[in-house]
Formats: sequence, C-alpha cells, structure tokens
Amino acid sequence: MAFFVLRSFTVVPSYRRTVAPSYRRTVVPLYRSTIIPSQYYLYFCRLINMGRIIGIDYGKKRVGLAVTDPLQIFASPLNTVNTQEFDSFINEYLKSEVIESFVVGYPVQMNNRPSESVKYIDPFISRLNKKYPGIPVHLIDERFTSQIALRSMIDGGLKKKGRRNKMIVDKVSASIILQSYLDGRSANKKTKT
Repeated sequence: MAFFVLRSFTVVPSYRRTVAPSYRRTVVPLYRSTIIPSQYYLYFCRLINMGRIIGIDYGKKRVGLAVTDPLQIFASPLNTVNTQEFDSFINEYLKSEVIESFVVGYPVQMNNRPSESVKYIDPFISRLNKKYPGIPVHLIDERFTSQIALRSMIDGGLKKKGRRNKMIVDKVSASIILQSYLDGRSANKKTKT
C-alpha cells in the first residue's frame, strides 16, 4: 500500500507507473484509494476517545490558552481571551472537543511560597471546579514562563512589534505551562515502569 503525505486530510487515488513493451511510460490509476497516514492518526484518536488537555495562563485582564493534540503528546497555543469571556469560550470549545483536564499555571516565588497573584487565581480555580466538576484541575509552577515565552519568540524570529503583543505572550506562556506538565507526567510514567 502506498502512502502519500499531503497537507489536507483527504483520500487520494494512488498511481503506479508501468513500463510498456515500447518503453513508454504510462500512468495507470489503481482502483482502490489510499488513506493518508494523518487520517489514521485522527481515526485512532477518535477510536480511543482521548480528550484534550487545556493549559491556562490566568491573568487579571487576559487568559492565555493552550491545547494538546488528541494523543496528549505536545502542546500548542490556542487563543488568548479576555478574562470575562473565558467561560463562554470554554463552553463553545466543549461543544466541539472533549476536555480531559485543565492545567493552570500557579504563581510561586523563588522560596516556593505562593506569590501575591494567588489572590486572583484561587477564586478562578474554585470557580473552574464548580462550573466543570467532571474535569480535574491540575496546578503547575509558572515561574519564568513569560520570560521563557519571550525568549522562544525571539529565537523563533518574531519581530519586536509582534513581541510587544501581550496576547501572543500569554498563549505561548500557556503552551509552555502545558508542555511542562506533559513532560513531567511522561517522566513520572517512565520512573514507575
């Protein structure tokens, strides 16, 4: 079976080249279709019914959001919404995707004590637990995520004008928080086996 890697998720006919006795090249379509490997990935994710994990970088003005792939291997930035619009955004997202858990960045100082921002985040976490009781909330240390996000944006070649946009910084920070959670979780699985 031949596989073709394309950017879209469509089924394409496969072709084989045959050499005729006159040494002319002819293209003969096969009468079956080939499935692109990316379709196997999406089919497998639906089959095992894994939900996505949402990473949250909470702030007073904006909330940066990141999401995992269906197999929960890597994190990518999703969106940045105003704090007041967070509930409506998650409700809309729940209509199209299954959320397995939330990962919230928890601000901690260098001496491992909660920082002053905790007074804003604790009510948000309790509201998240009340509104979505079936979805667990995990807390993870968010120290230096904004600085790491800025550094990764510089390394990625983003211009200074783009780096000034706080919405981009917030969603990149959320993806860093979520990826560190995923890395810690996979490291814990490796040590248990």
